[in-house]
Amino acid sequence: MGDLRTIRVTGKGQVKLKPDMTRIYVTLSGLYKEYAETLSRSSEDTDKLKELLAGYGFDRRDLKTLSFDVNTEYEGYQEDGIWKQRFAGYRFNHVLKVEFDSDNELLGKMLYGLANSDLNPEIRLGYTVRDKEAARNELLGRAVKDAGEKAKVLATAAGVALKDICTIDYSWGEADFETSPMRNMMMAKAAVADETMGYSMDIEPDDIQVSDSVTVVWEIE
Repeated sequence: MGDLRTIRVTGKGQVKLKPDMTRIYVTLSGLYKEYAETLSRSSEDTDKLKELLAGYGFDRRDLKTLSFDVNTEYEGYQEDGIWKQRFAGYRFNHVLKVEFDSDNELLGKMLYGLANSDLNPEIRLGYTVRDKEAARNELLGRAVKDAGEKAKVLATAAGVALKDICTIDYSWGEADFETSPMRNMMMAKAAVADETMGYSMDIEPDDIQVSDSVTVVWEIE
C-alpha cells in the first residue's frame, strides 16, 4: 500500500440463535483379545445401531462416523507381591452422530431404544441450527458493521476522513453453532423393554451464542 495512510480496525459480531436441530452422539466401545474380532464386533455393533435408528425412520446413511480407533489395552495384576501389567486386548472406540429436527417425543423414544439395546453406548446430546450458512453471513455482516462504526469514531477523534477500504481480513474459522446441555447421559434399562415406549423428555436448550471478528483496513486522508 506504499505511501498510503491507513487505519486498521477489528470488528466483532455476535449472534444469538434458537436451536432447531438435535444431535445424538453415540460412542460404541468393546474390548476383545483378537484384532480381527475387534473389527468384526465393531462392524456388528454399528450395524445394530443403524438398524435401531431405521426403526425411528432414519436412513442408514444418516448415521455419520466422527472418529474410529483401535488401541491396545493392558490391565494390572499382582504376582508375588509385585504389580505387573499384561495384555488385556484390543479396544475399539467408534463415535457416531445422527441429527434431526428437534422433537422431544422422538428423542425420548430414541434414547429409550438405545438404553435398552445390548450396545451399552455412551450418549451425549447436542443442539444446533439447520441454516448455518445464514447464521455465518449474519455474523460476518455484524462484524463488518461493528468495524465500520469503530473506524468512524476513531477517524473523527483523530481528525481524519475515511476513504476506500483497502483490505478485509477474516480468519474463516469454523464457528461452533452448537450447545451441549447434557453430556455422558446415564439411562437405566427397563425391566421389560418395549420398543413403542419412550422417556418423557422436556428439554428446551438455551440459545446458542456465537461471536467472530474481522479486521478491516481503510485508507485515510
